[in-house]
Amino acid sequence: MSSHGPSSDPVPARGGAYDYEGPIRFEYSPELDRDADPGEIVWAWVAYEEDDAVGKDRPVAVIGRAHDDRLVVLMLSSKDHAGDQRWISIGTGPWDRQGRESWVRRDRVLAVHAQSVRREGAVIAKATYDTIVTGMGGAAPAAATRPSGQPARTRLMARLRTLTRRRK
Repeated sequence: MSSHGPSSDPVPARGGAYDYEGPIRFEYSPELDRDADPGEIVWAWVAYEEDDAVGKDRPVAVIGRAHDDRLVVLMLSSKDHAGDQRWISIGTGPWDRQGRESWVRRDRVLAVHAQSVRREGAVIAKATYDTIVTGMGGAAPAAATRPSGQPARTRLMARLRTLTRRRK
C-alpha cells in the first residue's frame, strides 16, 4: 500500500466514496434517522483523485442514488474556493460546527455504499439542494491531468448537463 501523509488514511475496511460515472436518480428525501438520504450532509471516507488507495474522512452532500442504490455524493470543503468554477458556495450550516462557509465540488461525482457512511451531519435546505444539482451542469471540465499523464475525465460535464436537463 502507498505511504500516507499526515492527512491521508488508508482505505477503511468498510469502504468509502470513489469516483462515479453512471446514471443518477436525483431525489430530495432527507430524514435524520441514522440512515444517509439524498438532501443530507454526511461524513464518509473519500479517495484522493491522484491515488484512490488513500484519502480522508470528509463531509459530502448526498444528491441522489446510483443504479445499484449506492449514494451519489459531492465532496465539501471549508477552504475558500472563490473564483474556482469547479466549486460552488453553499454558505454555512449546522454540518460545520465552526460556522465556516462550505463549498461543494461539482465536477467530481462520487458514489458510496450507505453502510460506509460514518455519520449524518445535517439536512440541506431544499433551495440549497436545488442550487447544488443545478450547478452541476455549469462547471467547466477540469483541464488538469492526473499524475499518470492521463487526461482528467472530460465527458463528465457533458453527461451531467444531460442528466440535469432530463430532471427539469
